[in-house]
Amino acid sequence: MLKFTLFQLNKIKENAFIMQSINTMFLRVIGIITLFGFTLFLTHKYDPKIVGQYDFIRTFLLVVGSLCLLGTDQSILYFGGLINGKGTISDLKKVYFKKLNLILFTSLIPFLILLTLGENFINNFFNDKSIYLIMLKSTIILFFYCMTILNTETFRVLNKVYTAELFRNTFKYVSVIIGAIFLFHYKHQQYLVDTYLIGFVFLAIISFQMILSEFKRQRKAEITTLLDISHKEIFLKSYPMAISGMAFFLLMSFDIMFLKKYFGNAQVAYYSTAIKLMTILSMVIISVNITASTKIAEFYASKDFESLKSTVKKTARLIFLLTFPIAITISLFAKNILYFFGHEYIIASNALVILMMGQAFCSMFGSAPIYLNMTGRQGLFQYILIVAVIINFIANSFLIPIYGMIGASISFVISSLFWNITSALMIYLKDKVKVIIH
Repeated sequence: MLKFTLFQLNKIKENAFIMQSINTMFLRVIGIITLFGFTLFLTHKYDPKIVGQYDFIRTFLLVVGSLCLLGTDQSILYFGGLINGKGTISDLKKVYFKKLNLILFTSLIPFLILLTLGENFINNFFNDKSIYLIMLKSTIILFFYCMTILNTETFRVLNKVYTAELFRNTFKYVSVIIGAIFLFHYKHQQYLVDTYLIGFVFLAIISFQMILSEFKRQRKAEITTLLDISHKEIFLKSYPMAISGMAFFLLMSFDIMFLKKYFGNAQVAYYSTAIKLMTILSMVIISVNITASTKIAEFYASKDFESLKSTVKKTARLIFLLTFPIAITISLFAKNILYFFGHEYIIASNALVILMMGQAFCSMFGSAPIYLNMTGRQGLFQYILIVAVIINFIANSFLIPIYGMIGASISFVISSLFWNITSALMIYLKDKVKVIIH
């Protein structure tokens, strides 16, 4: 038995793909631990209003940043594959700088819009006299934020996968963690958001220098380019890839925006903690689907529908078996878990239960979203997500003013169920494949 175990472990170690997947998952777990550790520190040492302000700006950057990136962070992977097959490192460098030019232009637009709307309009809309200045600061550093995200994916193209994962999940919290400790020690907690924003300036500069060094290191004797990829081609390939990502961010953002408007920063802090706990289930679902995605694409392309159905069935069962016990456990002990973050956070317990049970129910649909993306139906999935975003916006606008965090959680679950059920139905109608657990 011991020899067999050692044999299997050696086989795993010799498989570069499996080892990279394991190491990537390990780095993502470190990132989640870092996030929750920092959240615990904030909820215990900082006023909920300051924590809520930080979560609001973090959400604001996610949404506006995804719009300004226009999918360039995702399309760099596409162009990287194209260039690896037909071009040189000089081609990649040119594409990278053209993408930087594009996001520099798009990053100016939110800043100009904010100036046009004016301080009174923004402050009155969110019922907060200080929010305009904070949002203005966010738009000023927006280019550096977008640049950091683009650089992270560029590291992947340059075969620096572990560096990319560290920037994506860990490094972006390091500066704000150090700053938060410093601010707490010297009693200047009100500058938490400023510290968070400044961190992206340093991250952008450091990652930019690392990428330039890697370009220089990989450049061969011939520096002539083989491909001529224009700004227009980059834009046309990039923006469709951004639609799904933007839709997901919007689904995770409308509730925060409405809670901020009607109930203030403290409610944002409480609800955001519940959302972060829900991401535990999301990580499990994403991790299993990443593993299954290549098999789904392979079996679909080869028309091997028996193997395809078997893979989808196993994936659905695995996702459900991994997520349902976690969802039930967190739901049963919701108050105890939230109390760990601070006694004020217990107020989000009902919202947490709704989110967890909704996510558990969605897990029954297994690999529905990844199936559509892996079978050439990205466009269909994008339309489904756009409708889900509209449903989410309408539900939040009606339910949050009346029910607060509970309304926010119900809205999120309704929209999530819509796109999961609709995706599963479309898959069955087109391919007769059942992605729901059975």
